[in-house]
Amino acid sequence: MSHQPFAHAESLRIGTVDFVSPDEVKVLLDIEAPETVALNAGGVRPFPRVNGYVLLPVDDAFLVGQIEWLTIERSKFPTRQGVKDFGLVDLPYPLRKMSLAPLGTLRKKTIVRGGNTAEEYEFRRGADGLPSLGSPVFLPLEKQLRAIVESGEKKRVKIGNSPLAGNAEVKVDPDRLFGRHLAILGNTGSGKSCSVAGLIRWSLEQAQAGVKSVPGQTKRPPNARFVVLDPNGEYTKAFGAGLPGGNVRVFKVKPETGDLPLKVPLWFWNSAEWASFTQASAKTQRPLLRRALRELKASRDVLAKETEQEKALALRRYLSSVYISVKNSLRSGQIKTEATKFGHSLKAISEDLVQKVAGSDQHRLNRICEAIKQCLETTYNSFNDKTGKKVESYRAFCEAPIKSIVDAIKDSLETLGGMAHQEGPGEDVPLKFKGTELADHLEILAEQENASQFVDFLVARIRAFLSDTRMKPVIESEEEITLAGWLEEYIGKAGAADGCVSVIDLSLVPTEVIHVLTAVIARMIFEAQQRYLKLERKSLPTVLVMEEAHTFVKRYREDSENHDAASICCQVFERIAREGRKFGLGLVIFLTASLGVVTHRPFAMQHLFAPSHQQRQGSGTRSSTGTRQPARSSARVAVFAVTTRDSSWLGFRASDPGEDE
Repeated sequence: MSHQPFAHAESLRIGTVDFVSPDEVKVLLDIEAPETVALNAGGVRPFPRVNGYVLLPVDDAFLVGQIEWLTIERSKFPTRQGVKDFGLVDLPYPLRKMSLAPLGTLRKKTIVRGGNTAEEYEFRRGADGLPSLGSPVFLPLEKQLRAIVESGEKKRVKIGNSPLAGNAEVKVDPDRLFGRHLAILGNTGSGKSCSVAGLIRWSLEQAQAGVKSVPGQTKRPPNARFVVLDPNGEYTKAFGAGLPGGNVRVFKVKPETGDLPLKVPLWFWNSAEWASFTQASAKTQRPLLRRALRELKASRDVLAKETEQEKALALRRYLSSVYISVKNSLRSGQIKTEATKFGHSLKAISEDLVQKVAGSDQHRLNRICEAIKQCLETTYNSFNDKTGKKVESYRAFCEAPIKSIVDAIKDSLETLGGMAHQEGPGEDVPLKFKGTELADHLEILAEQENASQFVDFLVARIRAFLSDTRMKPVIESEEEITLAGWLEEYIGKAGAADGCVSVIDLSLVPTEVIHVLTAVIARMIFEAQQRYLKLERKSLPTVLVMEEAHTFVKRYREDSENHDAASICCQVFERIAREGRKFGLGLVIFLTASLGVVTHRPFAMQHLFAPSHQQRQGSGTRSSTGTRQPARSSARVAVFAVTTRDSSWLGFRASDPGEDE
């Protein structure tokens, strides 16, 4: 390293290292260092500037630091180099300091071309070592800046130019960019939507250009999927015609010509999403809601069975559940302490078994019904209240008739092969049912459990929701919707035959349900990716783009019993942020933030990408010395910031600076 910058180090030196840590280096600027513009590095360059680059010599290379912040400290007048003080009084003087984020290592290498040798610089991420205290800090030359900005392999997509590096081209590798999570930050109107639309189009164009053509056949589309969740309706016309891979599929509440209707059926929702939307209480309403969903889907599962063997297995599971329930009631003494509740349960079981007999009693179900009937008759009691309504109750049961019911159930199970330990479909399995059926079944369960006074408001909320004309077009459909068909429409057909981009326009979705629908769509896509990897032994490259993420991803209390719809939505995106990359699902989120809060670790994203235990402790942890350390991220995330007009703050500008969002 006998040449520049050491050849004229004095002219390029701008300060010394004052503080060193693994993720931060603080520099004390010399009083001779440029204050606004640097003219000694091969050209006119603004310095010091946030997001600018400086070099710190470490062994035989340079550590590249990016400026994070600048400050002024009032201190004594510094001693100028070569000037001695003779009894002079030190006066307060402003000292400039700046903080650097270590980016990587810059090394010089010699290349032989046509018999001539040329010196070039190679930049690599990561630091082999850190500078020591007092080490000099230098301004990089234009050649060194270009090496930093244009570093990397397979960078095929140009996204702009860097005015801080002599207008060097800024290119990205789409596979790496979308292979990890991406956050796009900027002010309102700064061009975030145009930036991501351009990234998607340019990436698809480059991927299409790389596909080998077969004579007589059209080029197959790129094997990639982009699903855009658009709460403002900005992307319906953003991509225009001629997009590689085919036209964009647009889903709207009120579709126009060429659009598709937005459908998110109720039976897609899991129990947590139902509970958050209906605001079901944790003690009484939520257990009954989950039970109602489980029993509704179990009945649909039985109806969907075709063979006698599968029907017998469903009956075996049902009787096993009843056998365990009755034995638990007998063992716990519920037959005496809660006789009326237990009696209504037996009555409901008997009515279910009568329907399951269906003319043939090869499994001795009539014996169970007869045992239940005799048991109920011995303790039955009824009277009319003041309004004339008949009130039914049961006195305490003796153990002998209950044991007869248990023996009858056990005898019937023997004809089916004994107890079935496997359970039927859970409440979160996407099996079809109607919303009115859920409300009706909840009322029946509430009467059986003598909890109508606690469930009436829950049922009323569900019925009001189902009758809302704004929501019916989205949650209900006259056409037959299947899970496979829905996934094929929204994610795309095999080989992206119908296009690579789906835009889900949420602008007309009612505010009351938009968080739940967003959570359902994101979760269904994530679970489909998991299933695809398991079945096909390979991942399906998919990117989920979330506009206005700050309205959907918000902090919540993990220890809260009742999570609202916004919390459930945030939890879905947290899971995608932490696990999505393993299944080929990338996440792109948009955050509206002013320049003052756009940093390399935006506070608005910390709770989304930080480990859950750090969420509980706060945004950072304490080191052994007691100082606050920044929270580390468990998910890899790239930050792509956009500003209005003055894009030199970031180190690059858009390819078309005249185009705004």
